Amino acid sequence: MSSEVRQFTVQHDDDGVRLDRWFKRHLPQIGFAMISRWARTGQIRVDGKRADPADRLSAGQVVRVPPGGDAPAKGGAKPRRELSEEEIARAEAMVITQDRAAIVLNKPPGLATQGGSGMKEHVDGLLDAFVGGGLEGTKSAPRPRLVHRLDKDTSGVLLIARTPGSAAYFSKRFSGRTARKIYWAIITGVPDIADGLIELPLAKQPGTGGEKMMVDKSGEGQSARTRYRVLDRAGNRAAWVELQPLTGRTHQLRVHMAAIGHPIVGDGKYGGPEAFLSGSISRKMHLHARRLIIDHPDGDVIDVRAELPEHFANTMASLGFDEDDGDALPEPYKPGKADEKQAAKAHAKQVRKERRGERRGRADGRVATRKPVTKALAKRGPTKGKGSPKPTGRKK
Repeated sequence: MSSEVRQFTVQHDDDGVRLDRWFKRHLPQIGFAMISRWARTGQIRVDGKRADPADRLSAGQVVRVPPGGDAPAKGGAKPRRELSEEEIARAEAMVITQDRAAIVLNKPPGLATQGGSGMKEHVDGLLDAFVGGGLEGTKSAPRPRLVHRLDKDTSGVLLIARTPGSAAYFSKRFSGRTARKIYWAIITGVPDIADGLIELPLAKQPGTGGEKMMVDKSGEGQSARTRYRVLDRAGNRAAWVELQPLTGRTHQLRVHMAAIGHPIVGDGKYGGPEAFLSGSISRKMHLHARRLIIDHPDGDVIDVRAELPEHFANTMASLGFDEDDGDALPEPYKPGKADEKQAAKAHAKQVRKERRGERRGRADGRVATRKPVTKALAKRGPTKGKGSPKPTGRKK
């Protein structure tokens, strides 16, 4: 338990957050009841002034936290798994760039982003290799967090948030569709339209346990939109395309390309036998998250590219494609009403999620004042008189 007054400077990624949410992000061991008590007695100060848990913070402000208040989490904190030297080296080899808010990785194909049934090796399990650079004054540095995903067999740019504040910031950019994600893929055949938009709703395919998606035009499917652009072609045999997901559905790019008759090379799950090319072309998935452009909490922009994995680069060379022909940034997609509606729904969902957390926190610190209804009163039901409800049914 801390025995000294602590002072923290509010970072850019916490700009506008409520004081109680700031505590939840950075000092989760301090409960809402303690925060409320400190606020009532003037022990929490923001820039030297008394503060309320509902007050919004601004970047650069200094939060004064009194001694004590620390309590072990229920059930105890999960001990961090010790990584081997090989695992640490593997994690560090994936790094493209990193700073105090983010770590950007180039995920290799075959490595899952997150664990699952029987999944022992995944990116999330390697994140302890990057623990460090925590908020000054906290007992330990925060563990980096995933804020988006890539399929196991998809390679490329994967952004990891360093802190809870930057995780919230980046998550809003992804859910609000302001982040630009650009993928490269090799597909079988060549689309008739060189620059097009695929709009096909998607749903989970019955009987697959949610492991496979399908196009669903029944009205039950979720809206899904993908912009594609042909960068080069190898006769009529294959094409190199740039893909931009304008929505974020599971397996969206793979399902959409297979649906228009041009599955991604190596994607037997959705393309079947037609997804493989003969000769020396690798049977691995040829889908790569090439570039990510996203706002940074400090006001800058993250703009990163990920080098191609070996099998993808070899296929490019075999088909006569030149990487330099694909890195010109395409014109931004101009959102229509459907995009604006989708972004508004995603933003509203994020706001509701945050508010639920705030309400739960307030409820934890609230003392019940209403008396419980006795069984006898409950059985008796409403009494007749001035306050009794009027019947709602029709007279017979």
